Amino acid sequence: MAEILTPFLAAFILAYILRPVCTWLGRHRVPHPIAALISMVTGLTILFLILVLFGTLLKQEIPMIRAQAPHWIQDIQAWLEPKLVQFHIQLDWVGLKTSATEKVAQHLNDNADALVSSTFDTVLMSGSSIVTAFVNSVLILFVMFYLLLDWHHFFQLLKKMIPVRAQATVQQLAMQADALLSQYLRGMFIVIAIMATYYGCGLSLVGLNGAIPLGVFTALMIVIPYIGIALGFSLAVLTTLLQFGIDIHMIGVLAVYGGGQMIEGFFLTPRLVGERIGLHPVAVLFALLFFGQLFGFFGVLLALPISAVTLVLVKFAWQRYQQSTWYQQ
Repeated sequence: MAEILTPFLAAFILAYILRPVCTWLGRHRVPHPIAALISMVTGLTILFLILVLFGTLLKQEIPMIRAQAPHWIQDIQAWLEPKLVQFHIQLDWVGLKTSATEKVAQHLNDNADALVSSTFDTVLMSGSSIVTAFVNSVLILFVMFYLLLDWHHFFQLLKKMIPVRAQATVQQLAMQADALLSQYLRGMFIVIAIMATYYGCGLSLVGLNGAIPLGVFTALMIVIPYIGIALGFSLAVLTTLLQFGIDIHMIGVLAVYGGGQMIEGFFLTPRLVGERIGLHPVAVLFALLFFGQLFGFFGVLLALPISAVTLVLVKFAWQRYQQSTWYQQ
C-alpha cells in the first residue's frame, strides 16, 4: 500500500509547495498551463541543484580519504608500535602502509561513481528497480502537473463528495490546516536561509574546503529533525579530520555547530516553526519513526507537516468531545 500511495502523496506535497509560484504567475497573466509548467521546472531545478550539491560533497570526501590513508597508518603505527614491542610483536609497517593505501585507492577508484549512484538511488528511489523508479517519477510529474493545473477544481470536486451538513466543518478544518502548513513552510524557508548563511560563513572562517556547499547542505537537512543536523555535523567533522586532523580547527567546527544549534534550536525554530506547530519533542520523534516506516525517506521529510495537520484534527475531535453531553455528565 505504501508503494502505491507514496507517488501520489509526493505529487500532492510538491504541488502544494509549488502552488504559490503558480498562483503568483497567474496573477501576472501567465496562462495557467504555462504557469503550472514553469512551477514544475522551478521545483525540479531546485531539487536537481540539491542533488548536485550532495554529489559534490561525496566527490570531495573520497579523494581526501585516499590522500589521508597513509597518514592515518603512520599515526596508528606511532601509537601502537611501542605497545607491540612490549609483547615482542613486530609488524611490517612499510608493507602494511603500501598495501592498505593501494587497496583503499583501488576500492575508491572502482566504487566512487557507484557510491554516489547508490546514494542517490537510496534517497530518491522508493521502488526496487529502475523501471519502478522511472514509472513512479513519471507518475509524480503527471499527477503534480494536473494538480497544479486544476487545483481549485480538484478541491471543489472533493467538496461535492462531502455531505452538505459536514461541508462547513470540513472547509474550516481544511483552512486551518492550510494556514498551519503555509506558516510552517514559510518558517522553514526563513530558518534554512539564515542557517545556510551562518554555516557557510562559519565554516569558511574555520578554513574548511567546500565550506559553502557543506553549510548549505547542513541547513537543508534541518527539515529532518535531529537526524539532519547529525548528518551535517558528521560530514563537517569528517572533512575537518581529513583536511587538518585533530587540531584547533576541530574546535572551530564544534563551536560553529554548537552555536548553530543554539541559534536554530532555541531561537529560530521555536519562534518561526515550533510555535506554529505545537508538537512535543517526543511526538516529533514518534512521527519521524512512524511516517518513516510507512513512507520511507519521503515519510521522514513529511513527518512534521503531516503531524501538524493531524494535530488540527485531534484538537477538533477533543473540542467536540468536551462539548458532548457524555463528557459533561
